Amino acid sequence: MMSSRQTQTAAEINEIPAAIRHQMEIGIETYWTVGNKLRDTDIQGFITCARGSSDHAATFFKYLIEAHTGLPVASIGPSVATLYKANLKLDGFAAIAFSQSGSSPDILALLDAASRGGARTFSVLNVTDSPLGNNAETILPIHVGPEMAVAATKSFVGMLIVSLGILAGYLKDRSIISTLQHLPDLAQQVLNSDKVSTIDKISKASSLYCIGRGLGYAMACEIALKFKELCHLHAEAYSAAEVLHGPATIAHEKFVTLFVESSGIESASMEAARQNMKSRGAKVMTLASIPKLTNPSSSHCRIELISPIIQIISFYVIVEKLARAFGFNPDLPAGLQKVTKTI
Repeated sequence: MMSSRQTQTAAEINEIPAAIRHQMEIGIETYWTVGNKLRDTDIQGFITCARGSSDHAATFFKYLIEAHTGLPVASIGPSVATLYKANLKLDGFAAIAFSQSGSSPDILALLDAASRGGARTFSVLNVTDSPLGNNAETILPIHVGPEMAVAATKSFVGMLIVSLGILAGYLKDRSIISTLQHLPDLAQQVLNSDKVSTIDKISKASSLYCIGRGLGYAMACEIALKFKELCHLHAEAYSAAEVLHGPATIAHEKFVTLFVESSGIESASMEAARQNMKSRGAKVMTLASIPKLTNPSSSHCRIELISPIIQIISFYVIVEKLARAFGFNPDLPAGLQKVTKTI
């Protein structure tokens, strides 16, 4: 039975439109400038440092940069620095840490190791007065305000916007900034939509696959994590291509697959994976790209870049309701803390 009391998680989800607007007003030119400087200094590639939801934001960054600039982006495991004490060789690279709190010792250790290895260092942070904020050469603040609920929501969205701002600056493409200006209103429309509701089929699921491609795969990773930490449901994220290389064999009539829809060039492979899952008897559901909410007036809007952000906001509303329907407190996932410190 769901409580009628608004949770802190729901309150922070509802703050997302205002947080985006604030971020665009005071942060977007900083992200643009950093992207410009990275291009002007002839960066050869990027490494990312992150865990949890922040690592999914780093995956979003990876697909953005690799698809639109051709530069490689690699996620380096923090244990390379903390456990294995590797001497990294990163001349010509930029190292970007993504973190809400900026307090995890392993992310800090990896960023320090990257700096010693010759990389320029950047931190995408919500809490800028933090160890990561004090050690990176450049800070990119998210500007979304305090996030008290354990599960990251508005800070995750903020990291996606930072990534798009960096890309815009690197490409010197103002159409991306213009597109981002539509996000606060679109996010509010998502939150106001009566189409956003709990997903009844999930309550009967024995396990879930969350499937996407490209930027949608990054969202699938975040969705799978939220199912686990808020709803105590086992969920795994796969790309629409990778799921066919073995994982599809365990899909059956009690298995649910949630697809992060794409209307772009990924749609054919997404449809192939969807049909494969249907043929195995799995229940197939789609987190749609919500085309009726994505009809901005500008003919230059790059909707394919912000559709994943609209989708994840929609999902956050769903998963918060679902957690309460299951009798869980989304503000306090069992055994978790807001800041997890690992080495």
